[in-house]
Amino acid sequence: MINDIFQNLDNSYQDLELSPEFKENLNKTVLKAYAERTVFPSIENLFKALNLTPLNKVKVVILGQDPYQTKGFASGLAFGVNPGVKIPKSLKNILIELNNDLNLSIDTSIGHSLKGWAEQGVLLLNTILTVEEGISLSHKDFKWQDFTDAIIKKINGLNHKVVFILWGKNAQEKEKIINSKNIIIKSAHPSPLSAHNGFFGSHPFSKTNKILLENKLTPIDWSKID
Repeated sequence: MINDIFQNLDNSYQDLELSPEFKENLNKTVLKAYAERTVFPSIENLFKALNLTPLNKVKVVILGQDPYQTKGFASGLAFGVNPGVKIPKSLKNILIELNNDLNLSIDTSIGHSLKGWAEQGVLLLNTILTVEEGISLSHKDFKWQDFTDAIIKKINGLNHKVVFILWGKNAQEKEKIINSKNIIIKSAHPSPLSAHNGFFGSHPFSKTNKILLENKLTPIDWSKID
């Protein structure tokens, strides 16, 4: 039985600008939710994005909103899903844009974990890290936003430039706390409701690699997806 969610968080993110009282309250709130409701992702995968992409490895940040609310989908990585589940429409649109941008042929009919991106330095971070089954944004009052703001501020302290990919208005609200030395790529969200309003044709993957190369950082092999 886990009694401290933060014990599973990578050491590089332990020293955040958050008070002990804040962390204690968030811990209690989250543990209570897991105990009383069906919550996604699994508690073991709560900090998966941060654990797969430690602070010193972060080159790119893609911000999501909150985890998938359907059982079996949420993996702990923003936009990624567990193996074997039906591909969500936003992820399908991301992969369509990826294929068009980089002339790839990734299968867009099945779900993908995006773990391969995370292991190369792409932090796939939801700004709210938990959700109750079937209820989108059910944990928006848990103060997760303050926690993920502290993560962004920690990333601001890195010596190298980081590319932030901000899809949609919710992600773009974080622009105000991103250090000006970092580089922001933004467009409409890949959701079917907005993808045709500026997401398709925005070339975020090739733009990101161009920026990384200009800053003498290894580009991402976006074809390594799982």
